[in-house]
This record gives sequence, C-alpha cells and structure tokens, in this order.
Amino acid sequence: MPLVGELSQERIIGYLVRLFIIFLILPIHEYAHAWAAHKLGDDTAKYQGRLTLSPLAHLDPIGAICLMIGGFGWAKPVPIDPSRFDRKHSIRFGVAMTALAGPVSNLIVSFIGMIALRIFNCTSYYKQYLDAYVEGEAVSNAPGIIETMLLAFVSINIGLAVFNLIPIPPLDGSKILSYFTSAKVDQWFIRNEQIIRIVFLIVLVSPILSGPLSVVQGGIFNLFVWLTNWIPALIG
Repeated sequence: MPLVGELSQERIIGYLVRLFIIFLILPIHEYAHAWAAHKLGDDTAKYQGRLTLSPLAHLDPIGAICLMIGGFGWAKPVPIDPSRFDRKHSIRFGVAMTALAGPVSNLIVSFIGMIALRIFNCTSYYKQYLDAYVEGEAVSNAPGIIETMLLAFVSINIGLAVFNLIPIPPLDGSKILSYFTSAKVDQWFIRNEQIIRIVFLIVLVSPILSGPLSVVQGGIFNLFVWLTNWIPALIG
C-alpha cells in the first residue's frame, strides 16, 4: 500500500509540473517573443492579444493535451511581421532578437527560480523536514514537494531555453542563426523544408541530442548554483 501511495504522489507531482509548463513557463516564453517584437516596432502580437502573460492567450489546446498525456507539447506561436520593424536595424536582426527573447526569458526566470530554491533550502521549515527525514521520523512531505516543484521550474526553463536554441526550423535557434547567414541559406531551408521537418521529428523522438543537451543543461544548472552560493553563505 505505501508503494501505491508513493507512485500516486509521483504521478500527481508529474501532472502539476506539466500544468506548471502550460500555465506559467510557456506563457513567459511566448510573451517574451511578443515583447521583443513590440520593442522593435511590430505590434502584430499586441493587436492579437499576445502581449500578455495570461496563459489563455498563448494556450494551444492540442499542444496542451499532448503535453498532459505524452509529456511534450507546445503553445501558439507568436505572430510577427518583420516588415513592421523599425529601420534602426535590419529585418534579420529584428527576427533574430525576437527569437532570442524566448530562450533568454526562460534563463532569466530559471535563475530567479534558483534563487528562490536556495533561499527555501536555507529556511528552518526545510531544515526541520530534512532532519526528520534523515532520522526516519514521520513528517509532512510538503517541504519536499515545494523543493521538487522549484527544481522542476528551474530545470524545465533551462531545458526549454537550450532546446529552442537548436538551429533547426521551426525552433528559435534557426531564426537566430539566420542573422549570421545569407539569403542563399534561407532559400536552401525553403527548398528542403519537408526534409528538415522529417529531421526535426527524428530529433524529437530519438535520443540523438539527449546527451549533448543534458551536458549543456547540467552546465547551466551548475553555473546557477555557483552564482547563488552567496545565499547559504549569507543566511547561514
């Protein structure tokens, strides 16, 4: 019976994490795209109600269902009109900056989440739970759930940022890469769009990039830990 309870709790936490992604993490990412486009002079997203953190504005029903059931989903892409960008910079620059805003926003909020996690781990509330857990005493698992959710928030935001930086259409990385390439490369991508989509699907369902991505994600996570080591040193 305890095993069934533990499995149920893990499943519940898993669904909570997925709701976290749908209603908090993905909206932050999409809002950042809309905000960057707005700052560059394109109000297309604003006029369509996408310049907001409201999850309902960015929710894709099919993407949300896939995420809840299969663990992988998506939000509605933010519409942009590069021709509306101001003329201070090139269209390529505007597209690249708009694309970059999404991953950068995830890294920023991930770092904020790491600060919250390090502060929480220094509280007497968490320390009492940890001491009781080590001693094998009966204790509420609420602090452990809070820690798990904070860890998930940090890790998923890092993972989303790193994944979106892969330079394969339609990921943000391909738009960032286009700033450094030429029109010939753009035409090559257009001519080979179907092949690229197949490659993209293979990347999604296979472990080809799982190793390299895990290394990068782990490196960023460890960097954030190092950058917040002042918190336990300060709090004690």
